[in-house]
Amino acid sequence: MRIDARTRICAVIGNPVEHSLSPAIHNAAFREKGLNLCYTAFRVEDLPAAISGTRALGLLGLSVTIPHKVAILPLLDEVDENARRIGSVNTVLQRDGKLYGYNSDGMGALRALREARIPLDGKKVVILGSGGAARAIAFTLGQEASPAEMLLLGVDRQECDNLQADLRAVLPFPVQGEPLSPESLTEHIPRADLIVHCTPVGMSPRTGESLLGREELKPGQAVFDIVYNPFKTRLLAEAEAAGCRVLPGVEMFLHQALFQFELWTGQEAPTACMRKVLMDSLS
Repeated sequence: MRIDARTRICAVIGNPVEHSLSPAIHNAAFREKGLNLCYTAFRVEDLPAAISGTRALGLLGLSVTIPHKVAILPLLDEVDENARRIGSVNTVLQRDGKLYGYNSDGMGALRALREARIPLDGKKVVILGSGGAARAIAFTLGQEASPAEMLLLGVDRQECDNLQADLRAVLPFPVQGEPLSPESLTEHIPRADLIVHCTPVGMSPRTGESLLGREELKPGQAVFDIVYNPFKTRLLAEAEAAGCRVLPGVEMFLHQALFQFELWTGQEAPTACMRKVLMDSLS
């Protein structure tokens, strides 16, 4: 990769960022396309100072991760309507001296589902969790597809109630919310067409855990686990054994990175290259 006085910089900001796979994925994509761009990682504690530096140094784009996805909103010049409704930003583009904020999580999930040809229109969607990722996915699926209904099973009751109210204000189909419990899972999972898992359960190092077992699932259901490490979570293994269609979280991670690349560069992302680097990194 050529680095010179014309090189534009993109970066992931957060705390911590040492574990991020984004530099490897995006730098490989920049090389593949022959772009004079470089992607790095900055551990950021003082967010306002970092955003001032982004402006002053002319950085092209940012990936924003924990704990800055919400705090960054008032520091930007413009925020995409969907990101504002979600209440968090994970992607920033600097153009003509202004900073524009977007949320690529929901779009990454939607693109992954569509590429896998998992139907959404007229289906009952159950989302497990009500945090930031669940908000992004719920809003995007609700606005870009046409489910028949959506059910939120949230770990935090107030968080779940807030998300339900926000979704009901903008979506034209029924949205319900309940606490996530063994009883609510038993009641609602058998009637779901698509189950989207948005909690940390099953994530490394808790790889032996799952909210659902094969006895609660049925053939023909689709199960999408946004956890991407490990590649095949216990939930996905249980779902496969039950005869479900499964979609691993690595697909959402990949597609949100593709969205970011396209936003920053205005070019079609090199999907095969980015997928290979991501899979090599995870293996």
